[in-house]
Amino acid sequence: IEIMYGDTWGTVCDDDWDLKDVKVVCRQLRCGEAVSAELEFGGGSGVIWLNKVKCRGTEAHLWDCQHEPLGKNDCVHKEDAGVKCTDKDLLMVSSLLCHFSVFYTGYTGYRLVNGTDSCSGRVELQFGGKWGTVCDQYWTLNDANVLCHQLKCGYAIEAPGQARFGEGSGEIWADIFGCEGSETHLSKCPISVWGREGCTHANDAGVICSYLKLVNGRGPCEGRVEVLRNGQWGTVCDHNFNWDMKDAAVVCRQLGCGEALSAPRYAHFGGGTGRVLMSSVNCKGQESALKDCQSDTYYSCGNNHYFDVSQLIFEFDF
Repeated sequence: IEIMYGDTWGTVCDDDWDLKDVKVVCRQLRCGEAVSAELEFGGGSGVIWLNKVKCRGTEAHLWDCQHEPLGKNDCVHKEDAGVKCTDKDLLMVSSLLCHFSVFYTGYTGYRLVNGTDSCSGRVELQFGGKWGTVCDQYWTLNDANVLCHQLKCGYAIEAPGQARFGEGSGEIWADIFGCEGSETHLSKCPISVWGREGCTHANDAGVICSYLKLVNGRGPCEGRVEVLRNGQWGTVCDHNFNWDMKDAAVVCRQLGCGEALSAPRYAHFGGGTGRVLMSSVNCKGQESALKDCQSDTYYSCGNNHYFDVSQLIFEFDF
């Protein structure tokens, strides 16, 4: 078994290595059930990353198990740990299929291309000085959410595939990001490195981020309206009583939440904190995003949150 930390592959020492540890690896790599913890494939070379791994057998990932600090050991490569799972067709040393990384920091650039703004578009990552796209086969909304947060674009509302934003060119990165959605950066997500068979630029993954969210409601489609600007969340003020169902319709459309039920004023879901970032919003009702609506370029409410606007939405059940 080999793991990657940073951009360096290394082995695992077999001190305390047993079938419970193997069970976690087999589950994580979708390689069936644990068969053996014996080293049958020869020792590795280079760094030995993990030592004294002690899994309970129920963990989702190997790095969730107790272990010594990375790189701390007195092992040699004849003590490298081995894994054998029931699916023999998948467990091939020469294949990338059953390799995985703890945390992967090899990507040096992140961008969204060909979208309507810098917070939507085709996902492109830079590795080794080359930009490439991401295969959509295992790209999830959780992964997209982390990238949106990383790019200071709020959170993801969609992770479209099939080259929604056009086909890219060059490399195709087919790594599987195992993000939970709360990480601050894609480099903080564990990555499985899978084969690139079947991935073409027709499978390029995309992201659509939202500058908008609803807070303090009973769910993501109800609550106080907040917008993102320069990496900071703030509220929308309506001291001129302009906030109405047309504005509400745009918010609902942008969030993919269905039809608006009402557009309450006077901090119906509680006043926010921090800055008021929009005021006197006046939408026509057909805009695709709240930022496309007419609004004051100065914030005449100051930071008085008494006039914070809210949203009640009928959420479609698909």
